[in-house]
Amino acid sequence: MRQSVIKKQQQVEELTAKFQEAKTIVTFDYPGLTVAEFTKLRHELRKEGCEVEVIKNNISRRASIAAGIGELADSLTGAKAIVIGYDDVVAPAKIVYDFAKTNKVVKIQAGVVEGKVVDAAGINALATLPSRETMLTMLAAGMLAPVRDIAIGLNMLVEEGLQN
Repeated sequence: MRQSVIKKQQQVEELTAKFQEAKTIVTFDYPGLTVAEFTKLRHELRKEGCEVEVIKNNISRRASIAAGIGELADSLTGAKAIVIGYDDVVAPAKIVYDFAKTNKVVKIQAGVVEGKVVDAAGINALATLPSRETMLTMLAAGMLAPVRDIAIGLNMLVEEGLQN
């Protein structure tokens, strides 16, 4: 009996450390998902530096409280899987969101984005953001437009000056 208590405490401590290190956490319902489908999701998440775990709710609730994200504990009821992303903020949400489109049994419940607990709508909003690379491209294009306009204007002035 004592060993099982120690084992559970270790699981809580390990999950607490993961929660504290994570940039994004996504919780979702998965009942009805086949082993093959879950394995496919796990593989997609792993490619992006994320991990997915099915953990007893009691352990995940205690870990969320210990990690300072106690509001997440309210959503940890029933059969839940937890995705933890360490590198990219958007990737975990986007992968689960896209996976849920083709697997209707998957229902996003809540999550944590850079230390702030958000509901399913917040995770879905994050998932529909453009990728980091796309956003950087959009930023660069936006920054280059005024420079291009100035260059065109200066060129017009130079050409006008040469004609006079």
